[in-house]
Amino acid sequence: MKYVLGLVLVLIAAIGLTGCGNKKEANKDSVPTILMYQIGDKPKNYDTLMANANKILEKKVHAKLKIQYIGWGDYAQKMAVIVSSGENYDIAKADNYVVNAQKGAYADLTKLLPKYASSAYKDLDEAYIKGNKVDGKLYAFPVNGNVFAQQTLAFNEKYLNKIGMNADDVNSYKDLEPLLAKFKEEDPKKVPFATGNMFRVAESFDYILSTELPFAVDYSEGADGKTIINPYDSETMKSDLRVIRSYYKKGYIDKDAATNKTGYPLTTDNWLVRQETQGSLGVGNQALSEAAGKEMVSRSITTPAKTNTQAQMCDFVINNGSKHKITSLKILGEINSNPELLNGLVYGVEGESWKKIGNDRIELLKGYKDGYHMAAWNTGNADIVYNTKDVTDEMLEQKRVDTENAVQSPALGFQFDSSNVKTEITNVAAVMNKYIADLNTGTVDPDKTIPKLDKELKSAGYDKVMKEMQKQYDKFLQK
Repeated sequence: MKYVLGLVLVLIAAIGLTGCGNKKEANKDSVPTILMYQIGDKPKNYDTLMANANKILEKKVHAKLKIQYIGWGDYAQKMAVIVSSGENYDIAKADNYVVNAQKGAYADLTKLLPKYASSAYKDLDEAYIKGNKVDGKLYAFPVNGNVFAQQTLAFNEKYLNKIGMNADDVNSYKDLEPLLAKFKEEDPKKVPFATGNMFRVAESFDYILSTELPFAVDYSEGADGKTIINPYDSETMKSDLRVIRSYYKKGYIDKDAATNKTGYPLTTDNWLVRQETQGSLGVGNQALSEAAGKEMVSRSITTPAKTNTQAQMCDFVINNGSKHKITSLKILGEINSNPELLNGLVYGVEGESWKKIGNDRIELLKGYKDGYHMAAWNTGNADIVYNTKDVTDEMLEQKRVDTENAVQSPALGFQFDSSNVKTEITNVAAVMNKYIADLNTGTVDPDKTIPKLDKELKSAGYDKVMKEMQKQYDKFLQK
């Protein structure tokens, strides 16, 4: 009996040890799925793109990525709810970056980013780091795209040729008048100026919190850059808004523009001109033409500059409550340093959508079409995205020169600590939400509406926010 009992105990112990071993091995071999929130429309071939990407990620990072898309018009509102509710996620395209970082919503990446995504980190211009530090800490993984930018008016060249005109003399919104009029006359069923709910009139302003809140520094030539202003009270903005209003009344802008959350997609052929954020125009026009599927030509209407807005153009953040912070960071690092992975996402399936020519050029194939790839600007590092065969060495050299010559906003690196005026900022945001789309699309008369806006902003506590912001900005400039 002792022998039998002993044997049974040995067997039980052995089975128990085997079970523990299998459990440990299972944990070791389990592949976590990282959840990312992304802005925009889900690619039609999402499953194929992610299957290919996850083969690489499983091998390199021992993890999978799942991307959940939220539409352009809904992203800000839904991400605000997700952040405030503490909903579980791992990675997201940042929204309201500075405020949420100050709230502690995002993981501190100051030391982690150089350690776990060193290759991608080294590719970042210093302006990205400077423009994303909040209270001396880095909470963002900036996508290396156009470190400087200018706002442009981008034209469908086919329609310019059709109306027998060119955009050579377009340097402002006002200069658009003859082109819009001719296009409207010849093709009344199409929209001359493509705008929408998210369209914002562009000036050489660096917005302190976001383009949705009326606090900005003027970095145009001749401006002192030391005073924070309400851009809607500036004469340059008022002048532009009057022009946009006149275009709306003449039918050059869609009557439903203020409520149109989808806007006019780049790939559609039902508009003459749209506003785009672009870096160097040589490479920029080529990239824009590829993305649009038609020849595009652009004219700059703002000063090319390195700004906080541009540094934060596409920030990915990691949820401070994520259980997979390091893995999430490694995934972002891989996307931003692995050409095979990134190009498979932004161009689509190799062999179907594109093929490689030489070391750093590709040719687009018939399979490359709208909706079957991801956008480059909000996916990963532009330095490892292959150029198409139409991008010349001269264009790339011009991009380098333009980057060197871009001005630096005096506010680059200034991040406002809003902790003393949170309520007032919330109230200001509510007021702006009421007016901003109508004003920027020309739906309302700016001369009648801006005084109402200013009155409601004052009641919301705008002056208190401005006083605190200017005080902090003065200290920043002294440093």
